[in-house]
Amino acid sequence: MKMICMMRNTALLGAALVLAGCSGGFGNFMQGGERSRAAAAEIHERDRLGGTGRQSTVWDLFTNAQPPSVTVEVNRYLWNASLEVLNFLPVQTVDPFSGVIVTGFGSPPGGGRAYRAAILINDPALDARSLNVALMTAGGPASRETIRAVEDAILTRARQLRIRDRGL
Repeated sequence: MKMICMMRNTALLGAALVLAGCSGGFGNFMQGGERSRAAAAEIHERDRLGGTGRQSTVWDLFTNAQPPSVTVEVNRYLWNASLEVLNFLPVQTVDPFSGVIVTGFGSPPGGGRAYRAAILINDPALDARSLNVALMTAGGPASRETIRAVEDAILTRARQLRIRDRGL
């Protein structure tokens, strides 16, 4: 959730800067193309060096110097239940760190209509508010009743998985 807000704010700031550069807005901030190019080069260099005065590498991910700014907040029962309930759909993209599952088109067993799903699990709680399901058909969005039935099936399976794990 924090990552999505940060990405959205970054995109909005970038769009504002691009528009300001095109129109000469923001008063004295963007006077002259040379100054804006120099400012952009300075920002790029600062980002490239990671604000530490040295170039960042992939090994910086494994150092304990700074705690990671992104935490994993995905409920494992909802994650596994989503994959189990929609196992008839071919998985295209899976990101367990952000809680996103995107599938391709597929038909449910015994059904004739093809669906495509996008699932977002954005909270560690086993709760209906943690699960967001979007279903598409070839002709557009699926009906609200179909989406509700898929959500109910995922939540039911997630609760079953949690009960099974408590018995261990």
